[in-house]
Amino acid sequence: MTNPNSDKDIETDVAQAEAQSADPQPPLVVPKEIDLDDPALFFNRELSLLRFQERVLAEARDVQTPLLERVKFLGIVFSNLDEFFMVRVAGLRQLAKAGVLEFSADGQTPAEQLASIRRQAQSLLYAATEYFHDILVPELKTEGVHMLAYENLTDRQRSFADNYFDEYIFPVLTPLAVDPGRPFPHISSLSLNVAVEVKTATNEISFARIKVPNSLPRFIPLKRSSGGVRKDGTVPHNHYFVWIEQLIIANLDKLFPGMDIVSAHVFRVVRDAEMAIKELEADDLLATMEMGVRRRRFGSVVSLTIASDMPKNIREFLLGKLALSHNEVYEFDGAIGLSSLIGLNIDRYQLKYRPYTPIVPDTLVDDLKQGNIFDAIQRGDILLHQPYHSFTPVVNMLEAAAVDPNVLAIKQTLYRVGRNSPVVEALLKARRNGKQVAVLVELKARFDEESNISWARALEREGVHVIYGLLGLKVHSKLALVVRRESEGIRRYVHISTGNYNAVTANFYEDVGLFTCDPDVGADVSDVFNYITGYSAITQYRKLLVAPVNLRDSLVELIEREIQHQQNGLGGRIIFKCNALVDKAMIKMLYRASMAGVEIDLIVRGICSLRPGLKGISENITVRSVVGRFLEHSRVYYFENAGEPDMYLGSADLMPRNLDRRVETLVPVTDQRLQQALRFDILEQYLKDTERAREMQPDGTYMRVRTKTHAEKLDVQSYFIE
Repeated sequence: MTNPNSDKDIETDVAQAEAQSADPQPPLVVPKEIDLDDPALFFNRELSLLRFQERVLAEARDVQTPLLERVKFLGIVFSNLDEFFMVRVAGLRQLAKAGVLEFSADGQTPAEQLASIRRQAQSLLYAATEYFHDILVPELKTEGVHMLAYENLTDRQRSFADNYFDEYIFPVLTPLAVDPGRPFPHISSLSLNVAVEVKTATNEISFARIKVPNSLPRFIPLKRSSGGVRKDGTVPHNHYFVWIEQLIIANLDKLFPGMDIVSAHVFRVVRDAEMAIKELEADDLLATMEMGVRRRRFGSVVSLTIASDMPKNIREFLLGKLALSHNEVYEFDGAIGLSSLIGLNIDRYQLKYRPYTPIVPDTLVDDLKQGNIFDAIQRGDILLHQPYHSFTPVVNMLEAAAVDPNVLAIKQTLYRVGRNSPVVEALLKARRNGKQVAVLVELKARFDEESNISWARALEREGVHVIYGLLGLKVHSKLALVVRRESEGIRRYVHISTGNYNAVTANFYEDVGLFTCDPDVGADVSDVFNYITGYSAITQYRKLLVAPVNLRDSLVELIEREIQHQQNGLGGRIIFKCNALVDKAMIKMLYRASMAGVEIDLIVRGICSLRPGLKGISENITVRSVVGRFLEHSRVYYFENAGEPDMYLGSADLMPRNLDRRVETLVPVTDQRLQQALRFDILEQYLKDTERAREMQPDGTYMRVRTKTHAEKLDVQSYFIE
């Protein structure tokens, strides 16, 4: 049931929702007769995602983390929240505006969720902003990194900054006046802007907007100087920066000559970034996606961020022009738009993580030197654990395939490959060498559409068979297949991973990948590509679990089997490591397993809608999240199976979209050596971590895992590095 509402109606609905509940957490009261559909058993996915941002903020607060890395973590918090508003809040806002009464798993309407989100997001944003200005800025100053306000510059620094403005900033700026002949300009999403009030010769107050150019650094570097000699004999360099928006405001007289500057205030908007692609009506998905990317910057405004000293008249003026309500405004003391902290690049390596070099597994070293990676894979399956293991073997397999005369074809899925990709270069080389190359480029990879469109065009120009995805499905699988002619016949070499084929993110995303030439896995991967590229009604695979075909049902069967083992006195044990656990049916299955006595450990980095520790329901379930230097990204599913374990790794998280609306693959790890490595050398270490891990409580909050003795302490990421 829908009916159109105005934005004012949304404001009223949210305000009512805020008034009705001061506590955003659903009650934890469970009825005597347990109903596993009871909303009290589920934590809201949006609030859970905000809890994850709190854990990232905790890394910025951790004094054990190097100072410049703490600054970067803070930038990540703001960047993540930008995406949260662009996607999640935007979607809820659309539902509320349309009057759709669609309840979340925890029983909240869209308006109620928006109210809960506002409280939690506002508290998080305030805490992060305050921490930057009150704690990090003084600590940076102590280390010789000075984030200076323009008004605090010395005469020499001010002269340097003003000259920089004249030479580099002034030519780029375009003041846009707003009057009857010049309409209010479009405000780009995530852009930093200055609202300026000027007084004309007739004493009229007029409004103008200046967009802060994102082609220039947010932090304008001033001349460095050497500090005093430290106790260790070193002479540190002092780094001085001034905020670009303050430098612009200080030089407004050059932009509005002959005018009196009444006031100037910084503001920023976030727009809806979701692109609704009507695939049934799109003859050319590539062209449709290109149009969607262009239109994204014109999405409706979701939030407005302002400095708290912005006068009421300017605030009301912006709200009216941007069609926003008061509960969509966030105001702060100090700088806004701090996602730019990610780009603060300073060559002070003692204030950063200690560099490390990923290694190549011993089983591959000699073969890579001799260019015989296919021989290595023939000898046995190979497991890579990145970023601790190098991404080089993956690139090496593709480069070897590109020049090997015995290789007939290469097939690969590309989801987020990044720029200057060695993977794509290898595929292009293979095509130039006469190989059959087929590539699925997923154009619907959010925020990577432009890069993927560019690669798709480049691959097509070389004659590569490029597929852009399936109708109604996003291809999220991470697959590479090399078909090679050998003396025994055709052999398929496969790489299946939990992570993207991106040589850059492979250095800071934690992932696992498997090389194999198992005939059944190779045949299954061929069937998956036929499913993607052609027409296939296959419903069963030899070894792979594939969404949306058999993955959901197979996971249910595997959980059911653990329940049966437990009930038969053989014990039940499940360990899942994934990025998100949201799917209601899967959560109910895990509740059932817990109620039967199955021991369940969940390592869930981000969103978790399951509530652990509920008496009689989930008291046999633990949920922990590991946040640290590397982004935990791998998905591993372990079922003990009465001493004969089944283990799977792959691309799928436990979310409805992954299980029902994406092409996902999980591959079984059957080699006992690799099973042992995954179970005890990797998963068990995550379960022992005391430094990076936080355990989820029944109310959705997280608490650090504590240990009594120093000997028991374990930082799992440092453990893997060392």
